[in-house]
Amino acid sequence: MTAAAVAARVLERLVERGETLAVAESLTGGLVAAELTSVPGASRSFRGSVTAYATALKGEILGVDGTLLAERGAVDPEVALQMAAGVRRALGADWGVSTTGVAGPEPQDGQPVGTVYVAVAGPSGVEKVSALRLNGSRADIRRESVRSALDLLAGELGENARAQDTEQIGGNGCLQP
Repeated sequence: MTAAAVAARVLERLVERGETLAVAESLTGGLVAAELTSVPGASRSFRGSVTAYATALKGEILGVDGTLLAERGAVDPEVALQMAAGVRRALGADWGVSTTGVAGPEPQDGQPVGTVYVAVAGPSGVEKVSALRLNGSRADIRRESVRSALDLLAGELGENARAQDTEQIGGNGCLQP
């Protein structure tokens, strides 16, 4: 399923639940927000986003622990979780989604190109992070990060946001849920 289709289903599910979403982005530089806002009616559940590309902004705006950033750098699963929780809090949303990682062309914070973390924070203490190891160009890595962040949220919204698409053909010709 394309990122656009997942974005539409996520927004539909949020409206059904009466919940809202905020996004914190680093390596994706606003692409998650752009995907969401390309869906007509997105404003019914999408509150907004923070593009915290500079490491310092992750602490200053999103409340990511400064010691964590100093010790591990911005490309870290706990940083991703704190970004998601921070944007949720800062923008007053029920759900927060974040992206942080290395799109290239050079490694960052000791992490190789293609290392990405996407996270979700939500009601009742929901926190989940997904570690990705992506290949391809900078654009490919950023595009797959967007889809992965939306997929992670879809899974956390229950009744899988892909429910209408019960089977899809994978790249190897195998059926995948």
